[in-house]
Amino acid sequence: MRALQLLLIWLAFALAACERPPQLPRLNNGDVILAFGDSLTHGTGATRDSAYPAVLSQLTGHTVVNAGVPGETTSDGLARLPGVLSEVRPRIVLLCLGGNDMLRRQDVNNTEANLRRMIQAIRASGAGVVLIGVPEPKLFSGPPDFYEKLADEFGLPYEGEIFDEVLKTPRLKADPIHANAEGYKIVAERLAELLKKSGAVE
Repeated sequence: MRALQLLLIWLAFALAACERPPQLPRLNNGDVILAFGDSLTHGTGATRDSAYPAVLSQLTGHTVVNAGVPGETTSDGLARLPGVLSEVRPRIVLLCLGGNDMLRRQDVNNTEANLRRMIQAIRASGAGVVLIGVPEPKLFSGPPDFYEKLADEFGLPYEGEIFDEVLKTPRLKADPIHANAEGYKIVAERLAELLKKSGAVE
């Protein structure tokens, strides 16, 4: 009987651990979050104050630097990242790139490799990483598998559903590939929830 009770307790802890995303460093006062990406990070389709980094800053009480550059590919981001990390010195980086690679039909293996190198560079800087998946620009398609593969490889908190959900909902879109203010607000809320579950914020 005692052994069965211990087994049930162990199973409960194991299930709780499976439901909990990988953990991030706890954000202290003055710590900065860097949102690094393309037009989805920049907030194309809404005002700058309505972009998800601005809304996320309000939700978390931490500075969230919007380093989104419309049209940027993962190759562009890889080249730009070191300078941004050096300037901002973030504690956590929200990495959301890959959509323009897909739109330009670039080699998927190169996209994955570029994201991997960015994750390694961010980790080397001492910052935690949250990976955000971008859906493929075709009907009924979610993010490519390499996003989840990279998240598993590096043990990263991963949000692979929110942009897919938003961009499949007409009322949340400004155009076929960008959210509107309401859509970005939902993205920010989901990311705030992930940061909380990952131990970065209370």
